[in-house]
Amino acid sequence: MIVADRKPLEEILESIKDFDKIVLMGCGGCVTICFSGGAKSVELLASQIKIARKKQGKEIEIIECTPERQCEFEYIDPCKEKFESVPVVLSIACGVGVQTMNERHPDTITIPGLNTKFMGYPVEHALWEERCAGCGNCLLEWTGGVCPIARCAKKLLNGPCGGSSDGKCEVDKEIDCVWQIIYDRLKKLNKLENLTAVRKPKDWRTSTSAGQRKVEFKEAML
Repeated sequence: MIVADRKPLEEILESIKDFDKIVLMGCGGCVTICFSGGAKSVELLASQIKIARKKQGKEIEIIECTPERQCEFEYIDPCKEKFESVPVVLSIACGVGVQTMNERHPDTITIPGLNTKFMGYPVEHALWEERCAGCGNCLLEWTGGVCPIARCAKKLLNGPCGGSSDGKCEVDKEIDCVWQIIYDRLKKLNKLENLTAVRKPKDWRTSTSAGQRKVEFKEAML
């Protein structure tokens, strides 16, 4: 799932300082699960903004809405009437939601209230760790289902660096070296030969460094 966290309140207040009426728009998808953009988060942020603005002596009217998803036109279109009466929408969805809003409603400014972080896995309640970088050229088959792109600080593809020690990353000693995890996993699966096989270099043209990417599901267009 996409994981995001809320921008500092001071940054949010600065972004809307010139407006006395806004729509505060959440998302019922991923950011609801990670406690940053659901209906409850919308309600909480609205209260915090109103209190802060009242202290500044500048009242603000906030219209709240939380569609099921903010990344698709069909879900945000029913909220259109709310947008028509305001100059700006403060979005607490991922960056895709913000861009979808700006594309669908170009006459209304939509600004982000969240920082989109990564695609993550829930390690425990209210704690997510990055597991996938969306690189477009998946390596999990030969790394035992563990991603070195997302989990190695140096994005190494051929084993641990010389700084790895006692199974810990040299960049952050609190983080387990992902290549140690990969080795242990492959050993358990009797697949250590995966580490000795000669493979072609990774095709980085499939990653974000190659610019905007697209996926077309042609079967759905028949």
